[in-house]
Amino acid sequence: MRFLRSLIFNIATYCGSFFSTLIALPTLIMPRKVMAWIAKWLGLYIILCVRFFLNTKIIFEGLENIPKDKKFFVASAHQSICETFVFNYILNSPIFIVKEELFKIPFYGWCIKKMGYIGINRNKISKNNISFLEKTIQRIHKEKYPIVIFPQGTRIKNNERVPLKRGVGRIYETSKITCIPVKLDTGDVWPRDDFLRYPGKIHIEFKKPIEPGLNLNDFMVKLEKEIYD
Repeated sequence: MRFLRSLIFNIATYCGSFFSTLIALPTLIMPRKVMAWIAKWLGLYIILCVRFFLNTKIIFEGLENIPKDKKFFVASAHQSICETFVFNYILNSPIFIVKEELFKIPFYGWCIKKMGYIGINRNKISKNNISFLEKTIQRIHKEKYPIVIFPQGTRIKNNERVPLKRGVGRIYETSKITCIPVKLDTGDVWPRDDFLRYPGKIHIEFKKPIEPGLNLNDFMVKLEKEIYD
């Protein structure tokens, strides 16, 4: 039964993503908000697929902590592709920080570039990271949409605890805007590099804002506690 549910769910999610990308292609010449609308409804579609094909409910906590009248960025735990879909539905047209390789994927890469996603090369350091930081800060102050960063650097298992990348602290310290930490356990249901999906409940918790003003080290300690504890 688990194999069958996983098979149906994977087919449904891949088909939904594929057709959404095809539908989005003509919007490359339209305003960004049209493609953002498609991404939002794809997020809802994925939430419904999780609910009906896996018999799993996604429980959102702390939605009241998402600011409605000021700039902020989201620093989220990362365990599954699930949260990228969900954030597109919950947040107001978010801009993700992603690995640069995603821009090279035909069609999909064009769409995320249109959405304004920010690419980072995780294999390069020093000058490239400085350029990335400057670009990100400029986008934060220019855009009205929230930036989403995954400070763990990659998807990990729910019981793993890896040091957070200090780049998120530099973004917080330099941008001087509010950070919303997100704790989640999506990997228990939708693990990376695994065909099978597992029943249960998914919890996605938006923690209380970390307001600007902390130094880098204090911020990193607080963020790590919010994401892991």
